[in-house]
Amino acid sequence: MSDESSNYGLQREYDPYRGPFPDLRPPRAEISSSNERTWAALAHLSIFLNLFTGFLGPVASGLIWLVHRDRSRVVALHALRSTVYQVAWLAVMAIGWPITFALMQILIGFLLVPVMLVLSVAPFVYALRAAHEAYTGRSFHYRGRWSSCSYRSGRSSQYV
Repeated sequence: MSDESSNYGLQREYDPYRGPFPDLRPPRAEISSSNERTWAALAHLSIFLNLFTGFLGPVASGLIWLVHRDRSRVVALHALRSTVYQVAWLAVMAIGWPITFALMQILIGFLLVPVMLVLSVAPFVYALRAAHEAYTGRSFHYRGRWSSCSYRSGRSSQYV
């Protein structure tokens, strides 16, 4: 029996790069644990950019995710969670405030102003807590149905 037929139905070992040229990508540089925690905290603190720009918070945390997604699973996970949280929060603000101002014309909107003020300030406090948890090395999960951002892999990690 040939070697080819004895391997029927089994997956062969293979080199992940199958191009005509040698793999010239630089090796992945691992980052230290303290840098990992710092970048994870910065991803959560990027929400404060929204105070000055209105929209660059998710862009900053998205860039952190892009840069560190291959280097550190922890940083990538925190940055991805922060990006999704900020996009959802900006969507709520973009929908909530115009509805509140429209309803002010018939005086019902004045009841929504305190609710919208709380919804506008609370994410900053929540992000401070998330940054603290990330900086101390603990995992932080934003609450909600959309907060299930995680990397699925066979490895178990203390950060997931």
